[in-house]
Amino acid sequence: MKKRFNIKVMEQEFSVLSDEEDAHVAKVVRYVNDKAREIERSTKNQTTLKLSILVALNIADEYLKLKSEKDDIYNQLEKKSERLIDFIEEGK
Repeated sequence: MKKRFNIKVMEQEFSVLSDEEDAHVAKVVRYVNDKAREIERSTKNQTTLKLSILVALNIADEYLKLKSEKDDIYNQLEKKSERLIDFIEEGK
């Protein structure tokens, strides 16, 4: 069941709905705010909109890299499983 959370991201207040636990929502908010502070330190005088876009691009980049790694691992496991099945079937 969805629960309403009042959060503050990049000094902006939001009311959001989530099925996740309080700790998870807090972790997400902390991650986004930490990423915003990190980017803000390296790119001075950005508008909130530009900073938000940079945060979104950085998080999307991290996500896509991790997704690619996960897909590679999945494919490796799939191939190894197929070889193991072939090996077992040959032994029968």
